Amino acid sequence: MSVPKGRRAVLAGMLALMSTGLAGGARPASRTARDLWPGAASVVRGECSLVVGHRVPLAELRDLASRADRACRTLAEIWGPVKAVILFPATDAEAAEITGAAATGGLAAMATADRVVVLPTGYARLSPAGRDVVIAHELTHVATGATRGGRVPMWLSEGFADYVGYRDAGIAVRVAAAELAAEVRAGVLPPGLPGAADFAPGAPRLAQAYEEAWLACRYVAERFGEKALVRLYGSDVGSTLGLSRAGFTAAWRDHLRRELA
Repeated sequence: MSVPKGRRAVLAGMLALMSTGLAGGARPASRTARDLWPGAASVVRGECSLVVGHRVPLAELRDLASRADRACRTLAEIWGPVKAVILFPATDAEAAEITGAAATGGLAAMATADRVVVLPTGYARLSPAGRDVVIAHELTHVATGATRGGRVPMWLSEGFADYVGYRDAGIAVRVAAAELAAEVRAGVLPPGLPGAADFAPGAPRLAQAYEEAWLACRYVAERFGEKALVRLYGSDVGSTLGLSRAGFTAAWRDHLRRELA
């Protein structure tokens, strides 16, 4: 599987947020992970993860716990400690029932307020690197509370989750941002940071919106440091970076040109 296809499979954040109500500050599900499949659940504990599966081979659950542990270590370095609870149901239909999602097509995982739920069909299509990116992305949403009731711009919420996901993935920028890179090489730069509508299901430049958001956060981390990126999550570019919105946008566009042209 090519990385661009794996990249598109990462576009779960906004869809998952809309489906589960995390963007609106939904409360965690009342049932605990162990209660979902009484007598039929398999449980694997990692260093900082708890993976609960239903009719999933133990080897797959252990592999998932290992990936979650790596994501937790990265998150601890950037954001702070996080306890990863991941559910691995037998079918996509089970995943939809757990999350209350109206649609799950094309997704590999979903974040709810307190856990990550794997979509078996989409997850199976991912490369090993793609699985690492997806798990880290969704665990970041759990750790940060995602959009915090709409107080965090969507570009920052999704870009930060992708920043954590790609930070240690070893995937070249032009490969991970293939769709956006093609546009930049053709001389087309986005006029501004993506808005909420650009992340909506079916948006014509959905992949590019995620790539733009990721590279905006990557630019902040490279120029101002990761701590500044974390501070930005609860603030704004003016007070955190000392830049106007227009100045930040111009610097980000220059960064895109350097990275992708």
